[in-house]
Amino acid sequence: MSKSNRNSGKPWTSKDISNLKSLASKNTPTRVIGLKIGRTPEAIYRKASEAGISLKPTNQSPYNRSKK
Repeated sequence: MSKSNRNSGKPWTSKDISNLKSLASKNTPTRVIGLKIGRTPEAIYRKASEAGISLKPTNQSPYNRSKK
């Protein structure tokens, strides 16, 4: 029995897209997002691109911090 809910081939719901936005904003790795939503990493990249969701990490490099 699989622990994840496989949604391959099924249309994306608004709940799936809101979950994708939420997880992406928390810097969740794409593979983990796929496991949680039940989609492949390729499907995650494609839908994020279509919906204008950035999957790039939002944290800043420690080298760009100003010294105090």
